[in-house]
Amino acid sequence: MNDQPKKSGLLSYILFILFALIIWNAFVQQSQTDSPISIDYNEFLRTVESDKFQSIVIQSTEKGGSEITGCCVKDKDGKDASYNVFVNNAALPAFMDILRAKPKIKIFPRPIRETSWLMSILINWAPMLLFIFIWIFFMRKMGGGVSAGGIGGIMNFGKSKAKMSVGHQVTFADVAGVDESKEELVEMINFLKDPKKFTRLGGRMPKGVLLIGPPGTGKTLLARAVAGEAGVAFFSLSGSEFVEMFVGVGASRVRDLFENAKKNAPSIIFIDEIDAIGGKRGMIIGGGHTEQEQTLNQLMVEMDGFDPNVGIIIMAATNRPETLDFALLRPGRFDRHVVVPRPDVKGREEILKVHARKKPLAENANLTAIAKGTPGFVGADLENLLNEAALKAAQKEQETITNSDLEEAKDKIIMGGAERKSMVMSPAVKKVTAYHEAGHTLVAKFVPGNDPVHKVTIIPRGMSLGLTGTLPEEERHNYTKSYLEALLPMMMGGRCAEELVFKDISTGARNDIERATELASNMVKKWGMSEKLGPLNYGKDREHEYLGFQIQGAQDYSEKTAQTIDEEKKQIIDKAYRKATDVLAANRNILEALASALLEKETLTGEEVNNIVKQFKISQAN
Repeated sequence: MNDQPKKSGLLSYILFILFALIIWNAFVQQSQTDSPISIDYNEFLRTVESDKFQSIVIQSTEKGGSEITGCCVKDKDGKDASYNVFVNNAALPAFMDILRAKPKIKIFPRPIRETSWLMSILINWAPMLLFIFIWIFFMRKMGGGVSAGGIGGIMNFGKSKAKMSVGHQVTFADVAGVDESKEELVEMINFLKDPKKFTRLGGRMPKGVLLIGPPGTGKTLLARAVAGEAGVAFFSLSGSEFVEMFVGVGASRVRDLFENAKKNAPSIIFIDEIDAIGGKRGMIIGGGHTEQEQTLNQLMVEMDGFDPNVGIIIMAATNRPETLDFALLRPGRFDRHVVVPRPDVKGREEILKVHARKKPLAENANLTAIAKGTPGFVGADLENLLNEAALKAAQKEQETITNSDLEEAKDKIIMGGAERKSMVMSPAVKKVTAYHEAGHTLVAKFVPGNDPVHKVTIIPRGMSLGLTGTLPEEERHNYTKSYLEALLPMMMGGRCAEELVFKDISTGARNDIERATELASNMVKKWGMSEKLGPLNYGKDREHEYLGFQIQGAQDYSEKTAQTIDEEKKQIIDKAYRKATDVLAANRNILEALASALLEKETLTGEEVNNIVKQFKISQAN
């Protein structure tokens, strides 16, 4: 596909070089012709009389008269030289008589010198032609080649940059984990295939479909799948591609985009990251009308202007719907919203299977376990996980991707880095880490309500020195108070183990304390799980509509209530800390065994942890 632009560029270079050579040759010849030294007639005659000329060339001119060029053998400086003089027709006979009296001088008469029409044009128009050629050459370079709107160039800034494709390979079979979202879009596909079926009763299909969901959930892939299922032209571009430094370019590109879509109807226009041009208007301090607002206005005008029954559907995607202008979301524009959420455990397994089609998996590869151990992962995360596993297997020169490769890839993504095997840990630090992770593991095992322990390791990864991973038995969409009250002691288990065994504490529990404090704060302020404060929300945080991140809401409660909130948070954390300490103290022998096993093996699976625990009698905490 890229051969034509390359050939065009090569041809431009060749033409430029040839043109430059022609101009250079013309001017060089001209300069060579003008090389003799011009002298006056009397001096020229004295030179003839002194027999210094070896030969004389007589060139007739178009203006009348002759141009005489005499070539000396040696001039006064001892060098060869040529002298030039013009003799008119009246003086030419007398001059010829003088020359005939000098038989040693060779005379070479020449006819009238005529300049060819091509050379005349080149000489007279060369500067202008050269300037025009260079201007066109650089403008083509600035334009960026060929786009959907035509040949690129500075004059084509107003052309749409949308990439049109027909005959897509992506279908709904390539999209997993968003079954409900696909069902909502089936109606769009049927409309594109048979518009009359939906319009015969006077109804109209939605003009715009807005795909809403977190980054990486597959919004763009879903839009391509709709076009692939319907078999129609697909125009795709991002919101930022509309806006340039020149005023009015965005609006022009919107018009050109819709014109191309109408010519290729039925078709789909897909605008990714529409919040780049669809943000709320009127947010410029001091007023003003920005290029982004002009582009948005033109987009809304085009959506209002085309017939909804011509077979064009506008699809857009965003992960920040709250920033979009309300006028863009009203009925008649983007009036259908399709949520593309994070996949559940079943969806994650289906996504893993889709991405594993072209990857050779070993028989022991357990995608179900990987799906259970990756809550919150989106499609992009899961695709990256399989890619990391494939790279790991290739590095080991394996023929297939094993389950250990998948587990390593999962740990790398969750913990933010690969195993830091080269990191030198002193025996003391390693021992503290082993007891810390053993504390988490033991509390997770013995406090009812926690998820089963899947893996525990003291091999450093990223910024963490160890990890205790649990595997939920089922997908959770909300959290009960009893579950949270079981989770908090597990978070504090590492810190409690350090204090119990070493009578000292370290900074290794920083992340545990941070997570536990945030959880306790949410229980008190947001989820109404405090007996003293009751089911009330305090200090609601909100996401800033234009900055795109959460900011602390204004305090809407008294200082006395704030003190009560702090007391309740501390009471929840203290209760969890005491619970974890009691469990560890009552089962100190199991804690020692788990820590010793970690120091020996560095990594324990959930099954190995169970086998160690079975060897001891479990003591219930008071």
